[in-house]
Amino acid sequence: MRARFTAEEIAAAALAIVDENGVGALSMRALAAALGTGPMTVYNYVSDKEGLEELVVAAVVAGVRVPAPTENWLDDVYAVAAAMWQGIRAHPAAIPLVLTRRTSSATGFAAADAMIAALDRGGLADADRLAAFHAVLAFVVGAAQAELAGPLTRGRDAGDAARRIGSVAGTGYPHVEALSRVATRTSVDDDFDRGLRMLLDGIAARGKRPR
Repeated sequence: MRARFTAEEIAAAALAIVDENGVGALSMRALAAALGTGPMTVYNYVSDKEGLEELVVAAVVAGVRVPAPTENWLDDVYAVAAAMWQGIRAHPAAIPLVLTRRTSSATGFAAADAMIAALDRGGLADADRLAAFHAVLAFVVGAAQAELAGPLTRGRDAGDAARRIGSVAGTGYPHVEALSRVATRTSVDDDFDRGLRMLLDGIAARGKRPR
């Protein structure tokens, strides 16, 4: 007998709830209502709320559009990381789950596999390749969190947030205040681009430079 819902349909419905009303609105009952069924039906697919949250993470990652590989492994790592960043920041309310939940499903493995494949071509030692993967992944998730879920940023643009941070820092923390002024003149996209390229320069120094 064919299942009434696919895992992808349930995950998409759960993500839609989080996108619309936040993580706090996610529940078995809310998901059942969104699917037009009863809560007991949902339990046939997901055993508990933790599993439901893992599905949301899988749905976010599965939405990442993985770019086609090129001959330059470093450019490919950059392209996959940028695609991940765009995919995560498209769902700001789900970021707390992306930060705290792992997915037990292979649904969202395409982007990770593409990044690892690119790093494989970089001539990195095994331990360096693992560390590089974790470093790039942490940078992507951290950048999305800083932009969309960080202190003083919720509901405001990045420039306004930087000005507020500078104002709070004041003369007591001059270095924070000075850097916040730089942040008001730097777009989120440029900041991400520069930081990722700096990180990749360090990774490339441990492997082989593309021609």
